[in-house]
Amino acid sequence: MTQLMGIVNVTPDSFSDGGRFLDPEGAIEHARELVAEGADLLDVGGESTRPGARAVSAAEEIERVGPVVEGLCGPGAGAVDVPVSIDTAKAAVAEVALDAGAEMVNDVTALRSDPELAALCAERGCGVVLMHMKGTPRTMQEAPEYGDVVDEVRAFLAERIEFATARGIAEGRIWVDPGIGFGKTVDHNLELLRRLSELRELGRPIVVGTSRKSFIGKLTGREVGERLGGTIASNVLALHTGADVLRVHDVAQVEQAVRVAEAIRGRGSGQPGRAST
Repeated sequence: MTQLMGIVNVTPDSFSDGGRFLDPEGAIEHARELVAEGADLLDVGGESTRPGARAVSAAEEIERVGPVVEGLCGPGAGAVDVPVSIDTAKAAVAEVALDAGAEMVNDVTALRSDPELAALCAERGCGVVLMHMKGTPRTMQEAPEYGDVVDEVRAFLAERIEFATARGIAEGRIWVDPGIGFGKTVDHNLELLRRLSELRELGRPIVVGTSRKSFIGKLTGREVGERLGGTIASNVLALHTGADVLRVHDVAQVEQAVRVAEAIRGRGSGQPGRAST
């Protein structure tokens, strides 16, 4: 069954909830709420990757996420019973998070940004999410073009899997993400979601993140806080076309939609409770 990855943004400028959980205690409490709502794992990030977002230093990123990961993974009362992922492209940040108890690195650059990150992940034996992105968060939406977007994304991810395994990362620990909204137009995003099953040829679990994204706003005319319906629709259809993990802000609502969808398809029990693979 599908897993839900709850988003914990510890940033002042993320496109959807920037600044809401910048305080570590607030972020930890929010993360605990996501788990109570049905999140199977949590993805903690300290640098916004929205289009045009400014880059931050490793030190600043560590200052934001370090206390949150420690609080979620440590021995204290705030600890959660689900795995924690660190959303970063920096080895220094990943190292701090892994030391604190994180079990996965979610890198939007697919190990292209920091030459030390692949070796660190191999050494620690952690999970790794490799995501497709054309350009950088600062440039990715500047007229992205593809021949066949699905073919190009699949070829890119295949190459990054080969890169990761060549550096000692066990293939069984790798997940892939087509990068919805990262260097893609609305049509590119829709094509990827329609043909998500073609990425299953890679043999790795597929992560999909459509939550509240701008393509939903462009299709519906809705602002960020009004995109729950589009988020649910895109996630349920991604589930149908091959997604294994859904990265979402609104865990309770998506969990309910996924549970009902899987029950209709005969894949789940239809009973309340956390989704799992």
